Amino acid sequence: MITNVESELVTEQWIVDTYAQRNWVEVFYREAKGWLGLKEYQVRGEKSIKRHFILVYCAYTFILWHKLTGGLRRRWANKSLNTFTEALSAFRTAVSYRFVEWLNHNRDVFIAYKASLGLIWA
Repeated sequence: MITNVESELVTEQWIVDTYAQRNWVEVFYREAKGWLGLKEYQVRGEKSIKRHFILVYCAYTFILWHKLTGGLRRRWANKSLNTFTEALSAFRTAVSYRFVEWLNHNRDVFIAYKASLGLIWA
C-alpha cells in the first residue's frame, strides 16, 4: 500500500480501516453505473461530461439520503428499503405518481407541448 500519510500515523489498524473504506467507493460506482447511467453519457465535451457526472452524483446522494432518513419509506413503500435498488424503485414510484397526478390536472398543457413537437396525444 502506498500512501502520503506520515509514517508515524500509519499503523496496522490504520491500514485495515483505510482499506475497508475503499469498498464504499466500489459500491457507489457499481450502483451509479448500473442504475443511474454514469457510464451512459452521450456527450463528448469535458464540460458536458462533468455536468453529467454532477447530475448522477446529485441523484445518488438524493436517493441515498432519502433511503437513510426513511423519507421514501414513509410514503412510497410498505417495507424497509435496505438497498439502493429498493430505494430507487420507491423513488421511481414517487416520480411516476407525481407525473400522473400532474398530467391529470394539466392535460391541455401536455397535449400542447406534444403538438409543438409535431406529435399527437390521443
